[in-house]
Amino acid sequence: MEAMRDLLRGSLKRTLGGIGEQDRLAAAWTVACGRAMAEHGVVVDYANGVVQVEVADAMWMRQMISLSSVLQREMARISGLPVAAIHFELKIH
Repeated sequence: MEAMRDLLRGSLKRTLGGIGEQDRLAAAWTVACGRAMAEHGVVVDYANGVVQVEVADAMWMRQMISLSSVLQREMARISGLPVAAIHFELKIH
């Protein structure tokens, strides 16, 4: 199963090469954290290696923060972009 996941991630990385940085990171976000978590956070900005993610609520934000190092590494690997940090902010309703 892990081999299949790696194959899909590698294929996605090659496919993403032709689109803009923020769109590449948005696609990588869904793969890096999974559909359930991705539905509660949106990549809203990318500058100087820092990804800004807007999060739906505090519970999901705590979960994302606890996984931030894994998400950072996976997003960089999948998108092919440098990801120095991910900053999470609560969405203002």
